[in-house]
Amino acid sequence: MSKQEEKYNRRRLKSSYITTIVSVTLVLLMLGVLGLIILHAKKLSDHVKENIGFSIIMKEGIKEAEIIQLQKTLDATNYVKTTEYITKEKAAEDLTNDLGEDFISFLGYNPLLPSIDLRFKAQYANLDSLQTIENKLLKNKNVKEVLYQKSLVNLINKNLRKISLILLGFSILLLIIAIALINNTIRLSVYSKRFLIRTMQLVGATQGFIRKPFIFKSIMQGIYSAFISIVFLAGIIYFSQKELPELIDLQDLNIFLILFGTVILLGIIISSFSTFFAVKKYLKMNTDRLYF
Repeated sequence: MSKQEEKYNRRRLKSSYITTIVSVTLVLLMLGVLGLIILHAKKLSDHVKENIGFSIIMKEGIKEAEIIQLQKTLDATNYVKTTEYITKEKAAEDLTNDLGEDFISFLGYNPLLPSIDLRFKAQYANLDSLQTIENKLLKNKNVKEVLYQKSLVNLINKNLRKISLILLGFSILLLIIAIALINNTIRLSVYSKRFLIRTMQLVGATQGFIRKPFIFKSIMQGIYSAFISIVFLAGIIYFSQKELPELIDLQDLNIFLILFGTVILLGIIISSFSTFFAVKKYLKMNTDRLYF
């Protein structure tokens, strides 16, 4: 083989290697962006649920110590995220600010009652759970009534379920497309080395021995591609936070660790499995078919 032909083959191999990495990187980046949207949608969903208003109106003449005791009891439950004790004076002040005028001076007294505002953990912010909690609270002799918008709670949960199903369906479709794209890219890469595979078979190499360098190389390609896509994802996250500072409240280090770990895992798994089956195909192929 002449030096010129050898240099040409090296360029082809290098070009094929780079093309595979670029292709896999783009697909993993696409999956990563989708994962970022899904994980943030979950955080946003929880944020909305955890801000549903729920107020416990206390009876007239209840001692403050009894209200604080009830508040502490609620704080100790597994379904309450935060509580806030609203005194009669604080309730009057808030209503005055909302109305823009002093209604107490007009009425001559403060008709408002003390209350406790609750915010529930996301998994309990649904109509069934809230109804159960309401019934339990109304059995307390110091509680006059419980206020929350049932229709709003139902609407929020209904819309969130629809959005979740749409995202799930889109995610599955995109994952199938991504696997197909990576598989085709790697099959083309292996196709260019089909004669090398046959040569190794002819000199007595076992199937496992032939597969090993291909799979190792594909795993490294998957890792390189994953890390490149993670760098791009980090850039997208950074610029998103810069343009929309509100997103910072939804950020969670665990979310990013899960996302980056998943991208690396997908890069390794899809690349190695695609290579395994592509090499297997040429190991079993007749010599005549290698030319087509």
